[in-house]
Amino acid sequence: MLHRLLRISRTLLTVYYAYMVEYRAELLFWVLSGTLPLILMGVWVKASQTGQFGLSSIDFIRYFLAVFLVRQFTVVWVIWEFEREVVEGKLSFRLLQPLDPGWHHLASHFAERFARLPFAVLLVGLFFWLYPQAIWIPSLTNILLCLLTLLLAFLLRFVTQYAFSMFAFWLERAYAIEQFWFLFYLFLSGLIAPLEVFPPVVRDIVMWTPFPYMINFPASILIGLPVNLGRGLLIMVDWIIVFWLLNRWLWKKGLKHYSGMGA
Repeated sequence: MLHRLLRISRTLLTVYYAYMVEYRAELLFWVLSGTLPLILMGVWVKASQTGQFGLSSIDFIRYFLAVFLVRQFTVVWVIWEFEREVVEGKLSFRLLQPLDPGWHHLASHFAERFARLPFAVLLVGLFFWLYPQAIWIPSLTNILLCLLTLLLAFLLRFVTQYAFSMFAFWLERAYAIEQFWFLFYLFLSGLIAPLEVFPPVVRDIVMWTPFPYMINFPASILIGLPVNLGRGLLIMVDWIIVFWLLNRWLWKKGLKHYSGMGA
């Protein structure tokens, strides 16, 4: 059983990695489209020179670089792919295979991380050339913890959006739900501003939602900001389970409603 699982995983990752590498130029533009944190960095560095935010200019520079890296490894687009499969009836062919369609999407996303890695490394190198004072070397512990939280953040982002994509069985534009959700993600995940600049009461409430753990949590670990590691990991796992159960429930309900060509 384990051997079969490993063989299927290796095959899917190899196929989708080769597929992603075919579009290297497009991947470069995808990486560049995620540079919003680097733009916001300049705004917060300027603000930190006149305001009291608890973070220095160097802290802001390192934080938004970490946010850029986290976004490169947690970006998800499964809702657009799944919606197209349902609307165009292509899901019918996936259902003929003895493998849940979700594994194809997960393998595609996971393989894409490796395909975009060289571009992200080049941008980080350029960043440190422009801001040599921001260079830091994370401890081995922080690197390992960051990798763990990056994986969980990616899974959380994936299962969240994949759960929303199930509404494509009933709606022609399920991505509208994701766009509404993205508004909260934009402001509460730490993408626009570090949670350290939020009022304490607001920050305490937000930390119980899934949003901070998609960006702020792994980014803070990478640059060495204090975090409640145990509580953070537990909340991440809890939200992953919640959205995975929602996904499975909507999947079963949706299949009964699905009437794509060939189904």
